[in-house]
Amino acid sequence: MNGPVAQEGAEKVRVLVVDDQDLVREGIAALLGIQPGIEVVGSARDGGEAVDLAGRWHPDVVLMDVRMPGMDGVAATALLRRQLPGCRIVMLTTFNDDEYVGRALRAGAVGYLLKNLPAADLAQAVRLAHAGVAQFDQTVLAALAAGTPAPDLLTPRETEVLRLISAGATNREIAARLYLSEGTVKNHISRVLGRLGLRDRTQAALYARDNGLV
Repeated sequence: MNGPVAQEGAEKVRVLVVDDQDLVREGIAALLGIQPGIEVVGSARDGGEAVDLAGRWHPDVVLMDVRMPGMDGVAATALLRRQLPGCRIVMLTTFNDDEYVGRALRAGAVGYLLKNLPAADLAQAVRLAHAGVAQFDQTVLAALAAGTPAPDLLTPRETEVLRLISAGATNREIAARLYLSEGTVKNHISRVLGRLGLRDRTQAALYARDNGLV
């Protein structure tokens, strides 16, 4: 997995691990804890405990399982996004069902990864999520591209940006149309491409056309 690596002496990314299986949770926490640039601040057994502990420790990134007894990962994600808007939540699960993916993203998750990731790749995904880069397993991206409509993945503003991209508008034209700065437009475009698993504006325009947005 390519991307920025932790700089020596840089502030570590604080992570909360949430999983109902003790062995899995403790294993993930132990593996992440020895990766450069990562500090595991704690772990939780379910969504309710995750919300409580996150409010106490203010992690930068939460690795959240989807299916858990009591409060599941999707409900916990929605609560955390309201209570700690600066916290990035990445779903880490064995389930890549389209319905789970869509629900998690609508709740505010910035990524959806499967538990078969090597520890170094998971650590890099955590760093990238903290930097605002959406993270998705390749099989999840394939499922999204095959059948999940863009409005389920994007915010209303990102959907507007996607529509204008498909109409051939430049960043400056999009900025003028939506009363945004060009820097903000660039950030929106990066999130659109990341969330949809697309490489460039051309693919974004094709995606918008194929999903009935133009």
